[in-house]
Amino acid sequence: MDEKILHTLEYRKILNTLAGYTQTTMGKEACEQLRPSVMLDDVIRLLSITDEAYTVDRLKGTPSFRGISNINEPLKRAAIGGTLNAHELLAIANTILGSRRLKRLIAQIHEDEKIERLYQLSDFISEQKPLEDSIRLCIDDSAEVVDTASAELAKIRRELRGGEARIREKLEGMIRSQSVAKMLQDQLITIRGDRFVIPVKAEYRSYFGGIVHDQSGSGATLFIEPESIVMMNNKLRETRMKEEREIEIILQKLTALVGEQVELLAYDVEVCGQLDFIFAKARLAHVSKSTLPVMNDRGYLKIKKGRHPLIPAEQVVPLDAELGNDFTSIIVTGPNTGGKTVTLKTVGLLSLMAMSGLFIPAQEGSRMCVFDAIYADIGDEQSIEQSLSTFSSHMTNIISILGRMTEKSLVLLDEVGAGTDPAEGSALAIAILEHIHQKGCRMIATTHYSELKAYAYERKGLINASMEFDVQTLSPTYRLLVGVPGRSNAFAIAERLGLPLHILEFARGEVKEEDQRIEHMIASLEENRHGAEVEREQAQAVRQELEELRARHSRELERLEEQRDKLVDKARQEARSLVDKARSEAEEIIADLRKLAQEEGASVKEHKLIAARKRLDEAEPEQKKKSAAKRSANEKRAISAGDEVMVYSLNQKGHVVEMAGSKEALVQLGIMKMKVALSDLELVSSGNGKEAAKPQKTATVLKRTRDANTRSELDLRGENLEEALIAVDRFIDEAFLGNLGQVYIIHGKGTGILRTGIQEYLRRHRHVKSYRLGNYGEGGTGVTIAELK
Repeated sequence: MDEKILHTLEYRKILNTLAGYTQTTMGKEACEQLRPSVMLDDVIRLLSITDEAYTVDRLKGTPSFRGISNINEPLKRAAIGGTLNAHELLAIANTILGSRRLKRLIAQIHEDEKIERLYQLSDFISEQKPLEDSIRLCIDDSAEVVDTASAELAKIRRELRGGEARIREKLEGMIRSQSVAKMLQDQLITIRGDRFVIPVKAEYRSYFGGIVHDQSGSGATLFIEPESIVMMNNKLRETRMKEEREIEIILQKLTALVGEQVELLAYDVEVCGQLDFIFAKARLAHVSKSTLPVMNDRGYLKIKKGRHPLIPAEQVVPLDAELGNDFTSIIVTGPNTGGKTVTLKTVGLLSLMAMSGLFIPAQEGSRMCVFDAIYADIGDEQSIEQSLSTFSSHMTNIISILGRMTEKSLVLLDEVGAGTDPAEGSALAIAILEHIHQKGCRMIATTHYSELKAYAYERKGLINASMEFDVQTLSPTYRLLVGVPGRSNAFAIAERLGLPLHILEFARGEVKEEDQRIEHMIASLEENRHGAEVEREQAQAVRQELEELRARHSRELERLEEQRDKLVDKARQEARSLVDKARSEAEEIIADLRKLAQEEGASVKEHKLIAARKRLDEAEPEQKKKSAAKRSANEKRAISAGDEVMVYSLNQKGHVVEMAGSKEALVQLGIMKMKVALSDLELVSSGNGKEAAKPQKTATVLKRTRDANTRSELDLRGENLEEALIAVDRFIDEAFLGNLGQVYIIHGKGTGILRTGIQEYLRRHRHVKSYRLGNYGEGGTGVTIAELK
């Protein structure tokens, strides 16, 4: 891509903005080197990995590149046998750590959200953990070589600390001496040139032996190394030199380890720089509220509410533009300062951004094209050095474009043919546009010439457009209107500004009738377009509202279906549990019957037991049958005495004996009679009053109401187990009919036989929900407390 075009369309400013979101120098360098690609596959790949980074940024935020730095220069020196210093080695260790953390973070995110391209790129990072450990074993976070780096270094530093301690001890003894203290400026020990000295007053120099290393600015103080510690300082100096040599050996060994991994480390740095660059693109897209464009290479553009990325969001007017489908060229007319140049730059810059793998500031679904080149002639490029006029400068640029463009190029021309005689300029502009159009390029051109309006009408594949102008406010709206040529609006503006009417009428008379018809036609087109646009916006609003309602209803329906499924599953489980419990009890009864038959010689036919079990199996409710509880409680019923009815709460049929008021009926269910609410009954078949009046067998009237005389305790102490179980059975039935929730069975502690037998019986009883021994204050192990259903 021509660098001049990138400068014209302000592409560099986008790269500078992008570089501001990087965290490493490698990422900044990648931003500076970014250029648009002319290969569709490359652009799609770049946008795909940017989209993955955008997903990571949206879900987890931008990953941290802390510790990762550009270590390429130290690596080069290590490769040729140079020795790295402690700071450079620490930077290498930090880079290894930072890159390893980054790799593992991306791998972790990939497990939850598929980011295949980022994962594959980060997987190339080599985890040099042994090298990092070797460096950190010798160098601390302050880039100092630690004592434990080698046994020799530890020994040398012990000697250093011991030598320094002996010197300080010697000097402290001197400065505490009264004879020496009066000759000192201050009673302290200091260092000059790695040698320990004391501050001596200048007038006592002749009385004080030793070597002068420094003096104060006023000359009143001399920093003297006493003769008694000269040898000790010399020894300390030798030890420090040994320390430096040992540190040099350690750094050389570490550098050699780095040299073995130079290629892998250099590639790790490159990968980290690329990842930083990719996440910077994602961050730019997030901040600028940009979206992923749909790319093609067939010359089709469709920008939805596109914004120039360098204009503040609160000031920019969104652009809607389509090119390359019904028409390949757009001729934009309209007054100055209407936004024509910004429109050209927006189309060109968004195309460059998309071809560079960047999201574009436009609505979802915008389509961009990969061009082999973008050519632009925008602005006043007059060259004083070449003594070229504005017209000449534009012509030179256009001639260069005409010689290089292809059918896969995008050409942007601003004020084509301007700067010369209007008649010649319009003719020249038409000729240039016709040549570009015949070439098959995609083109957007702006002009002042009204002749080009008619030219666009007469050519297939060309369309007029204009920048909207508000005559009421005398200001442009900066909106591009495709299909409507621009009007001069000169008369309307002059009238609004107060030009006398007789002058305006004279001016209108000077305009050719044909030109007036064109202006009226354009005005009519604008009016129709405005009306259609209002209706379109209303239709879009209604459609959006309907789509939202449909989506909300769909969600509500899904929620209700989910709740229904849960309730059905729960009901099935409860029904299955009840049937399983009933089957278990029946099996126990059958087993008891067999046992009795064997013990007492009773004749119980096996086939009868099998038939009974089969009837029990058939009693299991069908899963697909609708629950009787869903029947409307308000359904009208005509129930009277003698009718056969279904009791839904018990799932049994019975006969109505008599009506018990307006809301209840006395129903015969086998050997029992029960008062049942009419809302729980459904008529099965009608009977007559005579049948209801026939004498019935003796039946038990079951009333589940609380009776004040119902006992809640049963004392069985002294009873044998068989008698006790008969009493417990009768006691539980009475308590259940009395609507008691909890009963107390007193069996005493004794040998435990009575307690065990009673609890085993309660475990299998159909009316018992649970049971437990009494707590402290309730009788302890001598009482069993049963909770009824």
